[in-house]
Order: sequence, then C-alpha cells, then structure tokens
Amino acid sequence: MSAARSRRGGALAARAAGCALLVALIVVAGGCATATRPVNPPLAKAESRAGYRLSNRPVRGEAQDTLVILAFSGGGTRAAAFSYGVLEALRDTPLVIHGKPTRMLDQVDIVTGVSGGSFTALAYGLYGDRLFDDYAQRFLKRDVQGELVSRFLTPSNWSALYSSSWGRSEMAAGLYDDVLFEHATFADLARKPGPMIIVTATDISTGARLAFVQGEFDIICSDLSAVPLSRAAAASSAVPLVLSPVTLNNYGGTCDYRYPSWMRSLTDPVTPSRPAGRALARYKELQSFQDGVHRPYLHLVDGGLSDNLGMRSVLEGLEELEASPDYRRKSGVEKLKRIVVFVVNSVSQPQTDWDEKERPPNDVQILLKATGVPIDRYSYEAVELLKDIIYRWQVVSRLRAAGALKADGTLAQALDVPDLDLFAIDVSFQALADPGEQRYLNDLPTSFVLTPEQVDRLRAAAGTIVRASPEFQRLLRDLAAERDSSAAVPAAQKPAR
Repeated sequence: MSAARSRRGGALAARAAGCALLVALIVVAGGCATATRPVNPPLAKAESRAGYRLSNRPVRGEAQDTLVILAFSGGGTRAAAFSYGVLEALRDTPLVIHGKPTRMLDQVDIVTGVSGGSFTALAYGLYGDRLFDDYAQRFLKRDVQGELVSRFLTPSNWSALYSSSWGRSEMAAGLYDDVLFEHATFADLARKPGPMIIVTATDISTGARLAFVQGEFDIICSDLSAVPLSRAAAASSAVPLVLSPVTLNNYGGTCDYRYPSWMRSLTDPVTPSRPAGRALARYKELQSFQDGVHRPYLHLVDGGLSDNLGMRSVLEGLEELEASPDYRRKSGVEKLKRIVVFVVNSVSQPQTDWDEKERPPNDVQILLKATGVPIDRYSYEAVELLKDIIYRWQVVSRLRAAGALKADGTLAQALDVPDLDLFAIDVSFQALADPGEQRYLNDLPTSFVLTPEQVDRLRAAAGTIVRASPEFQRLLRDLAAERDSSAAVPAAQKPAR
C-alpha cells in the first residue's frame, strides 16, 4: 500500500512539475509576444540642417578661435568617475578671454564617450552644471551592477528576457532611465546649450562604429530625435556575453541620403584628393550601413571594441582636414587658431602573479586578457598617432613660416596641412607622478560598482593630472597671451560647423 501511495505521490509530483513547466512556457510565450524593444523611427528625407549634429549646435565659449574636444574612454564606473573628475577640474579652471571671466569648461565644444565614459558624456550634455549637484551619489557611488543583477533575477522579468527582440541591454536601459536619464531623448539633448555629445557603439557584424548623431543616423535613414539617451548608453556599454546587443532598425537607402562632396572627392578617380587611409576606410564602413534591404537590422555592442578611447573620429577628422582642402573650406576650420584634445584614458593594467607560478591562468582569465590586450594596444597607438600628427603639423608650420615651401609647389601641395596649433592633453593613470596612487588606480576593476573611496580617488587623480599637464599649462599660457592682445585685435569667430 505504501509503495502504491509512493508511486501515486511520485506521479502527482511529476504531473505538478509538468504543469509548472507548462505554465512557465505559457508565461514565456506570453512574454515573447508582449516584450518588444523600442523601434527607432524612419527618416523620410535626410536634411543636413535638421537634427542633432555639430553644425546645428550653438557656438560655445569666448575662445571662438579654439576647438576643444574631450574624449572619454571606456572602463565601467572607473571611466565614468575619472572623466567626471576632468569635468570638475575644467569647471574649477578660471579664464579671462576678451576681458570676460569664464571657465575652461565653458570652452568645450565636443565630448566623445565610449562605454563607461558615455554615461558621463551624455549626463553632462543633458544636465550641464546640474550634474555637479548629485552625479556622484546618483550614479557613480551607486551599485548599478548589483541593481542590474537584481532586475535580471526578478521572476516577473524572466519572460521579457526570453523575448527575441528584448534582452538584457533593454532592461539595463530601463535602469539607466530610472537612475540617471529620466527618459530623456536626443530631442531633449538637442535643446540643451551644452557641447556636442558623440557616443559610439560597435556594429557586431562588421566591427564598424556607429555614432549616435544625426549625421550617421542619416545614413541608416532613421530619426535620432526619438531615441532615448539610455539606449545609446546601453549600446555603447553592451559588453558581449554579459549584456545583449542593442538592435536598431536600418532603413538605409530610403531617404535620399547623399554623402558630402568633400567625402566623395576622396574616392573620385578623376580628381582624387591626397590619400587618406582612415577616412577612406570610414567611408566604406558607412557605405555598408546604406544597404537597408540586406541589412534591415543592426546589432550594436560595446563601443570599446572598435574604439575604447573615443579617438578614432578625432583622428579621422584630422586626416580629412589634411587630405581635403574642400573640407577645410566648408567646415570653416581655417578660421581656427588651435584644436585641443583631452585624451581621458582610464584604461587600467592590473598586476597579476601569473608569471610567478608554473600553472597558467584559467580559461576565463585568459579570455578576459585576450580581449583586453588588443583594445589596450590600440588605445596606445591612437594616442601616439595623435602625437605624430601634431608633430608633423608643427614641422610643416615652421617650414611654411621660414618660406621653405614656396620654392617647390609640389612639396607645398604634399604638405598642405591646416595652419593651426594642436594640443594633446594626456589624462591617464600613467601621467600620475605618485607611483603608489598609479598602482592603486590600475588595480581598480572594470565594473559598474566601486566604493565611494575609489570613486573619490579617481576624481581627485583626474584633477591632479589635468593641472600638472605641461600641454594644459601651455594651452593656458596661449589663451592668456591671446587675452592680453585682445584689446587691439577683434575676436575671431568659430567656424560655421
């Protein structure tokens, strides 16, 4: 009797488990039917005077002959805190330009952001000086990672996570809205008077960058204005395997988009411009986005995979300026005296004891290192390339000033670079004079949770590095000299971008 009862109990338990599984499947199926990702809307016609793009931004600052760019790297909360420290340092740097007291921060025209750096970039663009009131407590010192995990583990969210069009990054975007962006869109950002914010993600199919600016959304024939800032941040920080890709609809080829004439001239076989390898490669990348018929969807992941410093667009822009006189004329860059790039690099190199042991690191450690090493190496090369460009332009400027280029027209044409000064301000852990603090920061993890002490030390280190930078001090002297001579010279105008 007891055996029969036991068998009956086992059958009931099995049936109950089966029913539970059926209910779970029904819930999942229902979730798949209802949980859908936000869809970026199509653009009827690409209009160069509409949307969130640099040419539509208001001119900022009193130093209108100076273009200032901040490039914020990836690196989770470490990057977000370090870049925030740079904003604080520039806010606290007073200037007097054309007789008017101002701040270095007010002269910033463009902020690029990748992965962790994208949060600080977008939040500053959205809130301006309000950011300094609560960003540290609201985001940097918050356990964002823990809150994400909690949402992933909440049973009521499981059905949505199984949806074919809604994944972990969409859930992350919801959290970012709740704790930071307040459901703001790029239309809201466009109404703000701050600098141009350029956040990038990586197209996982091709490895190409896609920036959340209307100029690049023109290529996929989509209206950026309705896209939430949280989705841009989620795409830019969507670490593969940990977070799901962010999917965009690609309507490329439907809005009568035409590449600018200066860009087309780079590939013109009749009157080709001087070769510009990176600009040409970027042109081909962008062309692939126009095939909306065969590529109706774009799956975006962490922007650090294609550019962990947010520097490739800067380097390509400088190369385009050098390669295309037409671009220089149309961009108005010839009216500038200087371009300033703050390379805010929070890439860390934690020490290991692997070489002290016979046993090699495990598979997970090797995987993490194997993906990080190429990114770190490329970041180093990007900084060095910027320095090489600066050195070449400075040499050409000296030759031009000495009259050495007038005698040979061919040589002058080959060395036809913009006549302006370039400043590369290195803000990285390696620039710290204190080796102990440098080791401390290098050992900080790439995650979205740090202790308040770690956040504050990152902020303080950024300020120390900026203030001690020889290039930053050279810039301040240059601006001061311009201030002293401004009484006799009318103010130059920043180019109509």
